[in-house]
Amino acid sequence: MRHALTAFLLTIATVLVSHSAARAQSMPGQDAVAGARVFETAGCVKCHAIAGSGAKVGPDLAKIARPRSFYDLAASMWDHLPRMTTRMQQMGIPRVKLDPREAGDLAAYLYTLHYFDIPGRPNVGKSLFTEKKCIVCHSVEGRGGSVGPSVDVFKHFSSPLYVASAMWNHGSRMVEAMKAQGIERPTLTGSELRDLIAFLSPATGAGGYRPVHVLAGSAEQGRLLFGEKGCVQCHPDTGSGVGPSLVGRGVRRSPLEFAAALWDKAPAMQAARKPEMGPTPQLSAEEMADLVAYLDATGYFAGAGSLNRGWRVMADKGCLVCHGVYGERGKPASDLTRAKAVGSRAAVLASLWNHTTVAPPAPGGGRAPWPRIGAQEMADLMALLQAIQRNP
Repeated sequence: MRHALTAFLLTIATVLVSHSAARAQSMPGQDAVAGARVFETAGCVKCHAIAGSGAKVGPDLAKIARPRSFYDLAASMWDHLPRMTTRMQQMGIPRVKLDPREAGDLAAYLYTLHYFDIPGRPNVGKSLFTEKKCIVCHSVEGRGGSVGPSVDVFKHFSSPLYVASAMWNHGSRMVEAMKAQGIERPTLTGSELRDLIAFLSPATGAGGYRPVHVLAGSAEQGRLLFGEKGCVQCHPDTGSGVGPSLVGRGVRRSPLEFAAALWDKAPAMQAARKPEMGPTPQLSAEEMADLVAYLDATGYFAGAGSLNRGWRVMADKGCLVCHGVYGERGKPASDLTRAKAVGSRAAVLASLWNHTTVAPPAPGGGRAPWPRIGAQEMADLMALLQAIQRNP
């Protein structure tokens, strides 16, 4: 079992770190790597595949394009609970109860599935190396120019963020060299950069969905770097800076999509820098990974909840048919104002998953349909449940 789990974790490419300086990416207070283990031990892998690896009973969770905020994930888990419970019973899979830590870790893991880029295509990258005029200044495999250094050095790195940080750090000098050679500065999409790096760093290129070695980033360290490197001077959260706000914009990018955007927007950013800001900050590969992790994590708890709307959700979804509040008597389920198990968002998620899938009786007999809860409704409900807690 230990060997199977190790192989599974590698296949799904949770956090594949090639250098000891790399740190594990995590959401605030939640561990995505631990969440990958929960995904296996709780039996999720028996029904769901991750990037083609795993069972085919349910959808491949790495190929779902819809948003993955904490509330999106919680709402999806709740909405599909009856169906999942029934299918697990048919397959003889016990529905393992989750504690708050496990629920939070699992949500963090599912949120980060998109973080790892799919492998690039080395053959396409080889063509791009010529089409984008990289070969005029740089040599690779003994062919190309000598204006800039040989890029064969990148063959020794398995993380594409090493290439991305080098492009950022040497961008201004590369522009000057291109002008001298009469070369127009090329633009790069995330897909093109992925293919180009797959050619330069063979360890990152493979066919289909397979592991991609990426430096994991620390969201907390990235938050500090966002200030220390001066990013916040042009990109404040208010959106009133020289550049747009990068936090909570709802536009999520993978590491290489972020790197491609940095490359394409570098000239505009350089032109907008004021003398008092000093020189353009340099970024190591680890620092770039941290910044990407921070900007990515800002969407995790996107969508603040409303207490007033939360009461409406409780009423509309039938929660108050079974649950009492503020000491209300005659209800078959627990008093939600005394429920210690909903003191955090992760605890609420655990309680929802552990919920007995018995719907309240409908008028005239039978069962009411399982109430579906949207992401914003989930945010409202969680905000309310945390706000109404009181001491017994």
